[in-house]
Amino acid sequence: MNYSHFITAVSAARKASPIRLLTELTQKSPPSLISLAGGAPNPNTFPFKMATITTGDGTAVNIGEDLMKRALQYSASAGIPELLSWLKDLQKSLHNPPTANYSPDQGQMEICVTTGSQEGLSKVFEMLIDPGDNILLDAPTYPGTLAALKPLGCNIINVPSDQYGIIPKALKEILSRWSPEDVRKHNNIPKFLYTIPNGGNPTGTSLTTDRKKEIYQLARQYNFLVIEDDPYYFLQFDKPWAPTFLSMDVDGRVIRTDSFSKILSSGLRIGFLTGPKPLIDRVILHIQVSTMHTSTFTQLMIAQLLQQWGEKGFLEHIDRVVAFYRDQRDAMLAAADKWLKGLADWHVPAAGMFLWIKIKGVSDTQQLITEKALQKEVLLVPGGAFNIDSSVPSSYVRASFSLTSPAQMDQAFQRLAELIKEAV
Repeated sequence: MNYSHFITAVSAARKASPIRLLTELTQKSPPSLISLAGGAPNPNTFPFKMATITTGDGTAVNIGEDLMKRALQYSASAGIPELLSWLKDLQKSLHNPPTANYSPDQGQMEICVTTGSQEGLSKVFEMLIDPGDNILLDAPTYPGTLAALKPLGCNIINVPSDQYGIIPKALKEILSRWSPEDVRKHNNIPKFLYTIPNGGNPTGTSLTTDRKKEIYQLARQYNFLVIEDDPYYFLQFDKPWAPTFLSMDVDGRVIRTDSFSKILSSGLRIGFLTGPKPLIDRVILHIQVSTMHTSTFTQLMIAQLLQQWGEKGFLEHIDRVVAFYRDQRDAMLAAADKWLKGLADWHVPAAGMFLWIKIKGVSDTQQLITEKALQKEVLLVPGGAFNIDSSVPSSYVRASFSLTSPAQMDQAFQRLAELIKEAV
């Protein structure tokens, strides 16, 4: 693929930092190398000397003095080598991307570590979007995405969706306004489609495999990229897990974000981008001049744990996490059935941590939630927060089942039911 027409002038102008390149070169050099080049502080002056982190299953992650010196030091902008290697093996095992064995200019699969998947997303948007560009997404969607997109001045085209995600027929209808000649000349064709394919935030919807295949074929036909934002991939409640856009990507047109926030820690801020090397390299150049790199300490901590677990141990941990959230989801559904029948509608989420509830007889939930719900001591997110234009009325609310106990869910929905009855 020719990626040049996707990249903004700012992104195309980025050059590698000579100092960052020296840092990475030094880290690959033998111990006998005497370097007078680096501007790194001497780790012997740091007050932290060693650490032991114990996990719930009794695994001990030991960071001794030598490893601690490295953990507290600058590291490569793309990520530390052992974590990158582990993540590449994981992506190949889970997704078997066709691009794994491509040459770099063909769109070879590449990975970089980001400070949470949000950093990866925002840097991808800034790499691709010029003011006036058209982009596609299915709203309601994650407000963090909308907040990152809107200042860039792009034209956000909303693609209709239902309980199974984006509707390919609707996407095809939107795209039909561009002719094959427009595609050939890159005449303001949408640059990318953004979607959360599993357990969408806020809707809880998951794209079916057949729909993904149809959408990918449309991406090929109209030559746009697919941004597969998949933080809830590891929170799918049924196996086998759905095939990903990355697993279908024969062209090198998919950029995928993954996150450890929902399964290892949200505060450690570890995410990773997978996509065609020419584009991931642009993101790394941006990282060089912004955050420089994700925390070396948290990367080493995660890498040590993953190496001890192995892929088998990691997936066993995922199974335990999924079992917890499945029970939480079922508890919330039971509470909804008990209190909200006849007052609201909802679909059973196949992944994630949210229930998307449509309140009957209420055209806009904004005032209901921000004013009256607090008086009833129950709080949900009004649906308008997830619209492209947050002022557009929404009859929906988002309920999260991640933190509350089943008893609290029951009480919360009892209070919500009272609120709805008073409102209608």
